[in-house]
Amino acid sequence: MIDASSAAKPALDFQDIRLTYHGHGAPLTVIDHVAFRVAEGEFVALVGPSGCGKTTLLRMVSGLSPVQEGAVYFHGQPITGPLKNIGIAFQNPVLLPWRNTLDNVLLPLEVVQPHKRHFRQHRSQYLHAAEKLLTTVGLHAFQNHYPWQLSGGMRQRASLCRALIHQPEILLLDEPFAALDAFTREEMWSLLQDLWQQTGCTALLVTHDLREALFLSDTIYVLGSRPSTIVYQVSVDLPRPRTLDLCFTDHFHEMYTELRRHIQRG
Repeated sequence: MIDASSAAKPALDFQDIRLTYHGHGAPLTVIDHVAFRVAEGEFVALVGPSGCGKTTLLRMVSGLSPVQEGAVYFHGQPITGPLKNIGIAFQNPVLLPWRNTLDNVLLPLEVVQPHKRHFRQHRSQYLHAAEKLLTTVGLHAFQNHYPWQLSGGMRQRASLCRALIHQPEILLLDEPFAALDAFTREEMWSLLQDLWQQTGCTALLVTHDLREALFLSDTIYVLGSRPSTIVYQVSVDLPRPRTLDLCFTDHFHEMYTELRRHIQRG
């Protein structure tokens, strides 16, 4: 487990973030002075009610949404545009239907520098890395299948491989398992934990599933209703690697109850 407070320079630093929408009516403040840090290699979850700005904070990290007030720093430098060294997995895997599983996983290497420059010359090396990832998630036998031939869980596994193939420093996860059934979702928790521990990347997860947040995270931040601020923070002191049996322990249930209480109050 990473102690963010002990890191001299955090991987991500959210400083006094504020976001207000101006339309035809009165201004609507969605995020109000949110500040927290994410240590290098830490797994952090953001939870809270719908519409409190969780996904917007992820988009600020990616550089796809500009920071209106405050700043988000990546290794001490303000994020002012799209970052190249991130991986993203969404609730909808968004696999290209005309590409098979292997080619979908390889896609970031064809468009993200410096891999783009070397893709043709080192294609066999990249193929080996993609096949190794697919083997890890149990999809090696399906590497030539197209998205419509895969189950929802398989498509999400392929999406995770695609997010990690270029060895990103930051992994952004926006409700990646929300569309899956309960059993597949729990299976994906263990799989994601294994992949994250293997790669050592910094992960930021948005989820409405408190059990998911507790199982995967080192630290959880609870955002309140609009205008949202951080109303609660918890360091998850569960040993790793975590198994699903932990979800049935008294300590897990106590943390779950406390999280739920703060979300309801927030």
